[in-house]
Amino acid sequence: MVKQVRPRNESGKELTLTFHEKRRGKPPRHVADLGREERRALLQEMGFPAFRADQISRHYFAHRTVDPADMTDLPEDGREQLVGALVPTLMEKVSEQFADGGRTLKVLWKLYDGVVVESVLMAYPDRATLCLSSQAGCGMACPFCATGQAGLTRNLSAAEIIEQLRLNMKLAESGALGESTRITNVVFMGMGEPLANYRAVQQSLHRMIKPVPEGFGMSARNITVSTVGLVPAIEKLAAENLPVTLAVSLHAPDDGLRDDLIPINSRYKVGELLDAARLYYVKTGRRVSIEYALIRDMNDHKWRAELLAAELNSRGKGWAHVNPIPLNPTPGSIWTASTNSATRSFVDTLVERGISTTVRDTRGSDIDGACGQLAAEVVDRDNVARRAKKAQQAVEARLAQHREEPKDFADQLATMRS
Repeated sequence: MVKQVRPRNESGKELTLTFHEKRRGKPPRHVADLGREERRALLQEMGFPAFRADQISRHYFAHRTVDPADMTDLPEDGREQLVGALVPTLMEKVSEQFADGGRTLKVLWKLYDGVVVESVLMAYPDRATLCLSSQAGCGMACPFCATGQAGLTRNLSAAEIIEQLRLNMKLAESGALGESTRITNVVFMGMGEPLANYRAVQQSLHRMIKPVPEGFGMSARNITVSTVGLVPAIEKLAAENLPVTLAVSLHAPDDGLRDDLIPINSRYKVGELLDAARLYYVKTGRRVSIEYALIRDMNDHKWRAELLAAELNSRGKGWAHVNPIPLNPTPGSIWTASTNSATRSFVDTLVERGISTTVRDTRGSDIDGACGQLAAEVVDRDNVARRAKKAQQAVEARLAQHREEPKDFADQLATMRS
C-alpha cells in the first residue's frame, strides 16, 4: 500500500511526497546497531564473558570479517553462537556493474527481507570513495531524481548502512577496482534522504568514526551527509559535535523554482535552509557544500548565479562551497544538462562574486550510478520513467514564470548586499 502526503506551498499548489508502508519486522540485531557497552551486556546476558564482544567487534571493524573460522581467538565451543548473536547476515550481493574504465563499481544489494539498495564505489588516484544508501528508495519526490520518483520502501537500520561500508571495504581491498585500495571517504548520497532516517544515520556515523573496537576509526572530516533541506534535522546534526561535512542539495536559490524542484521546500524555504546550513558551519567549523544540479534553461541562468552568490554572501564569507554538476539523465527525463557555455557562465559568475566553486566530477552515469540515478535494478524502471516524465511535465507547465529574471531583481540584490 502507498501513502501520499500532500503539503501545500504558499501559492496553494499540492506537492505529493510518496511513502510505501513500512514492512513488518526489523532487521536482525547486529553489532553495528549497538554501542560497546550494549554489546558487552548482551553477551553477559547470554552467559559469555563481556570481553568476547570486543573480540568480535575487532574482527568486524578491523579485519572486515564475519566468518567464525577467522575468529580463532574465540573458543571453538560456542563460537558459532557467539558470532551469530552479534553479526547475523544482513545483505547479499545480487549484481555488480563497472564503469569509467573499471574505476567505478555499482553494486545491487538484497537485504534480509528482499528489499534492494545500491551503493557506488569510486577509485581515485589516492583514495576510494563510497556513495552509500540510507533508505531503500526515497520519499522526497524530486522530479529530476529517479530514486525520488521510485518512492520510499523503508528506512535502513544503522547496521545495514554500516554493512554496505564493510562489504565495499572488502571489495576495495581485494582489488575489485583494479588494485587494492582503501576507502577513506564516505558520502551519504546514494538512495534516500539521510536526515529523514536520522537515528540510524546518526548511529552509523558513530560506528564509522569511533576507533576499534567501537567502530572503523575513520576521519569525520572525510564523511559527507547530504540533505535536500530538512531544517530541524540539520540543526539536530549540528548539535551532535560530529565534524562531518554537510552537503545541501539546493538546485535553485529562489523559492518559486525550488518549490517545484524540491517539494520539501514548500515547508522549509531557501532562506530558512541556508540559515540552518550557516548554523551548521558555525557549530562545527566545517564548510558546507552547496550541491547544484545544472538543468538546461531551468536553473542555469546568470541571474540565478547572482542570486545564489548574494544569498550565500549575505550570511558571511567563506562558509560555503558550491558544487555545480550537470544534470545526470534519468529514465523518462524530458530535461537535459546545461550547455558547456551556460555552465561556464554560471561558475564564472559565482567565482567573480567570491564564492568558492568547483564543477563536480560525474561518475557512473553510463550504469545509472551517478547522483539521482540510483533506483535499483529490479524496480519497475518503466513505471519510474513514466512518473518522472509526468512530474517533469507538470513543472514545465509552470516554468515560464520561473525563467524570467524578476522585475525587481536589482532591488533584491541591493537589499541583500546592504
